[in-house]
Amino acid sequence: GGAWGGRGSAPRALRRVPSARARAPLSRRMLISRMAAGATVLTAGAVVGIGTYGVLDGPMVRRVTVPLAKLPAQAHGLRIALVSDLHLGPALGRGFCERVVRTVNETRPDLIALVGDLTDGSVADLRAETEPLAGFSARLGTFFVPGNHEYYSDADAWLDRVGELGMRVLLNDRVSLPDFDLAGVDDPAGSTIGRGPDFAAALDGRDTERACVLLAHQPVVVHDSVRYGVDLQLSGHTHGGQLWPGNLLARLANPTVAGLELYGATALYVTRGAGAWGPPVRVAAPSDITVLELASLQGV
Repeated sequence: GGAWGGRGSAPRALRRVPSARARAPLSRRMLISRMAAGATVLTAGAVVGIGTYGVLDGPMVRRVTVPLAKLPAQAHGLRIALVSDLHLGPALGRGFCERVVRTVNETRPDLIALVGDLTDGSVADLRAETEPLAGFSARLGTFFVPGNHEYYSDADAWLDRVGELGMRVLLNDRVSLPDFDLAGVDDPAGSTIGRGPDFAAALDGRDTERACVLLAHQPVVVHDSVRYGVDLQLSGHTHGGQLWPGNLLARLANPTVAGLELYGATALYVTRGAGAWGPPVRVAAPSDITVLELASLQGV
C-alpha cells in the first residue's frame, strides 16, 4: 500500500512513459524537409564562399571585338583595357589593386580606360591603397572619368589624385588620338554640386568623320551618346547586378547591365567591374577587366 503501491509493483514515479519522439516518430516528409533545409544552408554558404573568393582573387579578363565603321585600317586590332568599379577600401586593398594592375598590363593594351568608382573612402585614407595604379602602362596612355562614388567623398581631391598617378582626366572633355577621338563625361552624381555630364562641352566641334569612343561611368547616358553620334560608349557602374536583388535593380535602372549592345549606330559596352561594392561577394556576375579589340571595316 501507500505511495509505492502494492508489493512488487514499480514505484509510480519510476514507471516508463513513452517519450514524445517514440509516440510520434519523424515523418518521412519532415525528415526530407529538414534535409532540404540543411542542404540549402550548405549550398548558400558554398555559393557565398566561392563568390567571395572570386572577388578577392581578382577579376578575369574578357575579350570582345567591336567593329567601328569609321576606324581607319591602320588602327585595326587596337586594344582598349576597360577597368571600372574597383571600390578599393577596407576589404579590397593594396594587394588587390596590385593584382588588377598586373592583370591589365599583362594584356598589353594600347590604351587603358578607367570609368569611375575607384574607391570607397577619402584620398587621405586610401592613398597607399591606390598607389599601385601608377603602374598602369599603355602606349596611348591611361584615361579616367569619375563615377558616383567619387562624389560620395571629395571628387576634386580624387581627380587630383588620379592625375598624380599618371592618368589623364576627361571631365566633359576629349582628346584627339592618332586614329580616333576619345571623350569622357562627368557622372550624373555631379549634378548635386552643379556639374554632371556635358556632352556639348565634350563633343561639340569635333570632326564627325572620325570614330569617337566615349567614357562614361553610367550606361544610362547612352541616349545622349546616340544624339551626339558617338560610335562606342564604354561604361561600368552596374556590377552586372553583383548578387540578388542587385541584379533586379540593375535591370530596372540601366539600359544594359553587362556586355555589348547596339543603340542605333552607337555601340554600348558595359563591364561588370573589377571589384565589388559592400560585401566582397558576387553571385552569377563575375568581376572582369574587358579588353576591347577595335576592328576597322575600311579595307581590312
